Amino acid sequence: MRALLAGVLLLAMPAVADDEFVELREELVDEVSAYAGYAGDAPFSDEVLATLGRVERHLFVPPGQVRYAYENRPLPIGHGQTISQPYIVALMTDLLDPEESDVVLEVGTGSGYQAAVLAEVVDHVYSIEIIEPLATSARERLKRLGYDNVTTKLGDGYYGWEEHAPFDSIVVTAAASHVPPPLIEQLKPGGRLVIPGGGRFMTQRLLLLEQGVDGEVVTRPIGAVRFVPLTGDPLVPGGAC
Repeated sequence: MRALLAGVLLLAMPAVADDEFVELREELVDEVSAYAGYAGDAPFSDEVLATLGRVERHLFVPPGQVRYAYENRPLPIGHGQTISQPYIVALMTDLLDPEESDVVLEVGTGSGYQAAVLAEVVDHVYSIEIIEPLATSARERLKRLGYDNVTTKLGDGYYGWEEHAPFDSIVVTAAASHVPPPLIEQLKPGGRLVIPGGGRFMTQRLLLLEQGVDGEVVTRPIGAVRFVPLTGDPLVPGGAC
């Protein structure tokens, strides 16, 4: 009976043709660009906006969320996690000031959407996911979609990925009570780290850390955000020890 009901629900869902997805992505890019203006952000680069218009977000969400894929909001992807709001993905990507030759570390693969966006504008992305089912599905999805310049692994991103360090930039897609020291250590001189700061019950702010050639790290708050907590944060109950 459940299978029959599921079939009826699927039939009742409005179908979206592939060409409509193109139009929806174009509308999303316009909305994200306008949203940045409302939020007082500097305009996003043309490259970042063009990338947002190319990456097929509907392929990174569960089937039941496809109809909402091009709305400018986060969506659940299971296991208590979400795919980030497109505006936030664009903002975090833009803050990295990516260059074509960059090697980037992402902490928190999730569905693989942020990694795919980054892979369009940098040389290589290394991405770590601590939740095994998400790590497996993201790896398979990215491979199927042809993102050969993304390497993923199951692990605790709090400690980074030392064998591929140093990185030109690092992006963390979950909120941490503090900036993990291993990530700063794995950042190249002149590199950038973007991370949401703040624990589960704390006010969260997006932070941009820039490491000077002399090793000095300057932290700049960007704005209020809301992310799921970094699972590997040892200062969060249930985190790494």
